[in-house]
Amino acid sequence: MISERLLEVARCPACRRMLAREGTSLCCDGCGTRYDALGDYVDLRPRESFEEQTKYLDETLHADARHETVSPPLLSAGVRYGMLRRFLKPGPGDRVLDLGCGSGRVLVWNRPLGACQAGIDVSPFFSVEARRDMDLALGDLRRLPFADGAFNKAYALDVFEHLSREALQQVMAEASRVLEPGGWLFVYSHVRKNAWIAGGLRLINRLAHRLERAGLMDVSQERLRKTDHLNPLADIPDLEATTEAAGFRIARIRYYTPLLAGLIENILVRVVEHRLATRTAGNPAEAGSDAERPDDAREGARAARTAAKARIARGGVVAVALHALTWLLKLDVVLWGRVRSGPFFALLVKERAS
Repeated sequence: MISERLLEVARCPACRRMLAREGTSLCCDGCGTRYDALGDYVDLRPRESFEEQTKYLDETLHADARHETVSPPLLSAGVRYGMLRRFLKPGPGDRVLDLGCGSGRVLVWNRPLGACQAGIDVSPFFSVEARRDMDLALGDLRRLPFADGAFNKAYALDVFEHLSREALQQVMAEASRVLEPGGWLFVYSHVRKNAWIAGGLRLINRLAHRLERAGLMDVSQERLRKTDHLNPLADIPDLEATTEAAGFRIARIRYYTPLLAGLIENILVRVVEHRLATRTAGNPAEAGSDAERPDDAREGARAARTAAKARIARGGVVAVALHALTWLLKLDVVLWGRVRSGPFFALLVKERAS
C-alpha cells in the first residue's frame, strides 16, 4: 500500500528531494529520477548498486514460502516480539519504521497498537497481509529513502548480523538521520562473544545434526539462511562503541540465550515439521530420499507449512499448545537475561543535539 502519509516522508535516495506521483510512478522533483509504484509497494532502491549485497535477494532462501502469510507471534518469534513491545512501546501518535521488515509480519502484528508504520526491505518477499494493509518500500538500509527526523521510533530485528562492519556503520548513521532527536531504536541481534551458557546451544546443535543425519529432521533451509551472517560486532563493548559513534546510547539491554527455544523449536518442532513434510510429499520409500528428490521435499515442506498455518489460524488444540510453549520459552529471558551473552535485545536512544 502507498498512502499519502508514506508519500509525505518518502524521499529520493539519490538526492533526498521530495517525490511526486506521476501516473504509476513516483518522480523526484530534484534529480528527476523515476521510481516504480508497484501497486502495493514502492521501489525506492538506489539506482546504483552497492558491491555488498545480501543473499536474501535469492529466491532459494524463500523456497519454503514462510513469508507468504502471517501467523501469530509464536515460539521464539513470540519471545522477540514480546520484547519489542516491552522495550519500544509502539502506540497511537508514534511514527514507527521497520528496518529490514522481511515479510512485514511485525508490521501486521503491530497494527492493533495504533502507531503510524512503514516497512522497508531490500527484497520483495512481502506477505499477503502486509501488501494489503501496510506502507511498504523496497530500499537499501544504507541509503534510506525517508526524510530527516521522519520517525520517532524504529526497530531492526535479525538485521545487524547480516551486515559487514562498514555496512553496519552506514545503516546506523541512516537510522539516526531518519529518527528525530530523542528517538528510539530497538535492536535484536548478536555479537560474536558468547557466555559459558552458550555451550548448551552447541550441544543442542550437535543433537540436531545427528537427527538430520538420521533422516528425522531437515534444517537445510535454516543453514542456508545463516550463510548470509557476517557478524560484524565482536562483543558488547564493541556494540557500545558502534552505537555511540552513530549518535546513540544504550538505554536498556537484555541478553537472550535460547536454550529452551533450541530444544523445543530447533529439535521438537523441526522433527514434527519434517514428518509432516515427508507425509505430504508422499511415501519416501517410493519417492526416494530428500537428497534424490529435492523438489518433492521442498514442495512437501511448503504444503506442510501452509497447512500448519491454516490450523493455527483456526485455533483449537494446536494453537493453544503453541501459545503455551511460547510463554514457556520466555523463561530463557527470565533465567538468562542478565548473563552477558551473544544474542541481545537493546533499546538505543538517539542523543539530542547539544
